[in-house]
Amino acid sequence: MTLPVSLADVQAAQARIAGRSIDTPALFAPALSDLSGARVVLKLETRQRTGSFKDRGAANLLLQLSERERERGVVAMSAGNHAQAVAFQSARLGIPATIVMPEGTPFTKIRRTEAFGARVVLAGEGLHDAEVHARRLVADDGLTLVHPYDDPRIIAGQGTLALELLRDEPELDAVLVPIGGGGLISGVATAARALRPGIEIVGVQTKLYPSMERVLRGEEPWVGGQTIAEGIAVKSVGTLTRAIVAALVEDVVLVSEGAIERAIHLLLEEEKLLAEGAGATPLAALLGNRERFAGRRVGLVITGANIDTGLLANVINRVRLREGRVVRLRVEIADRPGVLATVASLIGGCGGNILDVTHQRLLSDVPSKNAGLDVTVETRGPDDVGRILDRLAAAHFPATVLADIGAGRD
Repeated sequence: MTLPVSLADVQAAQARIAGRSIDTPALFAPALSDLSGARVVLKLETRQRTGSFKDRGAANLLLQLSERERERGVVAMSAGNHAQAVAFQSARLGIPATIVMPEGTPFTKIRRTEAFGARVVLAGEGLHDAEVHARRLVADDGLTLVHPYDDPRIIAGQGTLALELLRDEPELDAVLVPIGGGGLISGVATAARALRPGIEIVGVQTKLYPSMERVLRGEEPWVGGQTIAEGIAVKSVGTLTRAIVAALVEDVVLVSEGAIERAIHLLLEEEKLLAEGAGATPLAALLGNRERFAGRRVGLVITGANIDTGLLANVINRVRLREGRVVRLRVEIADRPGVLATVASLIGGCGGNILDVTHQRLLSDVPSKNAGLDVTVETRGPDDVGRILDRLAAAHFPATVLADIGAGRD
């Protein structure tokens, strides 16, 4: 079977885009290696100018346009990384770019795309509607469509990542790659399997958007829901990418929302690296399949770093709650002066740091002369929580742990 992209295509793309995308580092991750039992290397596409690997494919396609196509301009449909990459690379080449985004796209994403020099058009409720409008601009205005994944020029450009990775880490046994529409993993698999036939290429999708995983099993895609990995929340995979993945990718594994949040937190805390949800999915997959990868040399493609700071703060808090490093206690106290200070002293004596306190005086299950004290406490871990509960109970302050928001999410 002849596939639509070859190693020669990827190598030509590498020469073509030299100086227009960044040769990103592949760094050994000691803390994650200890945690997983594998020798872990991180390919940091977060260092690209627009914060994601999308710069590679966009540059490769745009550089192959004819003069007439450049003059007329290009159009892309995207609400995220592809939009910024096309806008940035088009501006560098002097090509007019129009980006069609869904009407509900956050203003920050619109602003970033416009800052790179593109004209943003808002159309429809989702990416399907945006694509319909983009194709209308192709027909009406003669613009060239820059598809986010189902184009051999895009696939070859993304594959340059694998050439760099195997140059720096030629003995890798496996590479874990996020899958949305499949452009990145198609390019990576094309290059990596040609250079190192025995290497295992494993795709990663979220449980909410398992489009490629289901297609490969001969099932209709079932997708939906809010995912933190919006960069790979793709409802339908490409025709070209489906063929390449079926031929060259060993497996596609699925990860939960809780696992992705933990991976974001681990990358930030243990490796001091910022990753968006999609970019953290390879680590989530590695940690969810320790036995499979233990003792092996594994590359994780960290595809992007474009995560909203408010969302990141929420992720950090949720993970800390799940891991018992932040806990919410309800303490029954006598409603009289000085008791709060006593409770605070007992908690502090066990190493707890009180973040928030609320008196609950109208609880039906608490005697009228008593009150419930809801205390949010920062600890070093679950052992500290146990000591705090024991110390409070010994001082006749019965306490219970309030259910946290992360229960049952993994």
